[in-house]
Amino acid sequence: MATENKTDPAEATGTDVVTRFAPSPTGFLHIGGARTALFNWLFARHHGGKFLLRIEDTDRARSTEAAIDAILDGMRWLDLDWDGDAVFQFARAGRHAEVAQELLAKGAAYRCYLTQDELAAMRAEAQEKRVPFRVRSPWRDRDDGDPAAPHVIRLRAPQDGAATIRDRVQGEVTVQNAELDDFILLRSDGTPTYMLSVVVDDNDMGVTHVIRGDDHLNNAFRQRALIHAMDWREPVYAHVPLIHGADGAKLSKRHGALGVDAYRDELGYLPEAVNNYLLRLGWGHGDAEIISREQAIEWFDLAHVGRSPSRFDFKKLENLNGHYIREADDARLAGLVAPRVERRIGRPLGDAGHAVLVRAMDALKPRAKTLDEIAEGALFLFETLPLQVDEKAAGLLRDAPEGLLADATERLRVLTGWNAEDIEAAVRETSESAGVGLGKLAQPLRAALTGRTVSPGIFDVLLLLGRDASLARLDAAHNFPAGA
Repeated sequence: MATENKTDPAEATGTDVVTRFAPSPTGFLHIGGARTALFNWLFARHHGGKFLLRIEDTDRARSTEAAIDAILDGMRWLDLDWDGDAVFQFARAGRHAEVAQELLAKGAAYRCYLTQDELAAMRAEAQEKRVPFRVRSPWRDRDDGDPAAPHVIRLRAPQDGAATIRDRVQGEVTVQNAELDDFILLRSDGTPTYMLSVVVDDNDMGVTHVIRGDDHLNNAFRQRALIHAMDWREPVYAHVPLIHGADGAKLSKRHGALGVDAYRDELGYLPEAVNNYLLRLGWGHGDAEIISREQAIEWFDLAHVGRSPSRFDFKKLENLNGHYIREADDARLAGLVAPRVERRIGRPLGDAGHAVLVRAMDALKPRAKTLDEIAEGALFLFETLPLQVDEKAAGLLRDAPEGLLADATERLRVLTGWNAEDIEAAVRETSESAGVGLGKLAQPLRAALTGRTVSPGIFDVLLLLGRDASLARLDAAHNFPAGA
């Protein structure tokens, strides 16, 4: 049973806020993790508090340096700066073990000598009875075990009564203590478990608010038992619903559950667009869709985080990205697009090519929704003769009225200047002289100049290519129908 409880003690008491993002470096920073990091970052910045980063690398078999680097890189790309140095959980294993021993000494934990075979038998019995498997160790109330014999250390969790968490997203949630088990604190080899390490680190780092996915809500009750056993301050919990695909199913790679690096490198999104989109996945401020970083910090709170899973929608992300592309500085965009163009043409652009790309941004970015679309749209600027002409463009060249392209070429050739006004005048004079609409001329002109049927406006194409390249391409296209 849950009831509404949205008042945040940080707002009520002025408590110093400390949040944390604690990814496991077993893979890249995925999009759900990025949203968790963003919510924690915004909440801390809104309250003038601290946002900490902890790398939970205790799974030594699966944790990799490459994954750590990818997480840090993704955080920096999203401009989610953390306060102080990143904390590596494995390096604190000694401290975690120390707390386990302290719990043992005060009677809040015990040595458990259950064997794997005994645990398997208990699990089988639970399955047979169709009840949840919870460890009920006979060693909980015994003290005759040999400390030198193989054993684990378990928390002596409360078994009577109920535990209630006033979650800032889920509301008031209550669980019967009988549903909790005596989870392991230290394994038989003396290494601490995730559940122990998380609680110790959150306490030692002064974390006041634990904002994370609601798949950790059950863990909160287990961690709470450990917190109380140590007489530590319980943090404020906020468990955010997970992100689902557009079809309502659990988010997978086909929905967009990719690493943040893929959104940058493979899909061509800007970080401000990804941040804006993730912010709106499960949180809202009225009807606002375009939210700046400054507005997000000012407006963000936990009271407006929804309880229902959000649905990932690539179309909405693309539309947001298109907005931020149109708002972006041309030089910055050119710097991001240049490597994509170079990969496609197989050579460096050089300073001159980069300058052309900067000039082209005004014409390229209005219709683009990703950096890849800008790169594709810019390719015509850097192609060499003979121009590769696609099938649709070839059809336009074949069907062009005889002499139309030649007339346009000659009118352009005699221009004394190569500017937008003179270019437009020459093209319009050609269409009027031939008695055809401007579109009937612009289409074969576009095909001749770019080899495609889609490009920026024809006047922009001519201006960006420059006199020599434009005339060379038009001259090469005059005989196209005969040779095609």
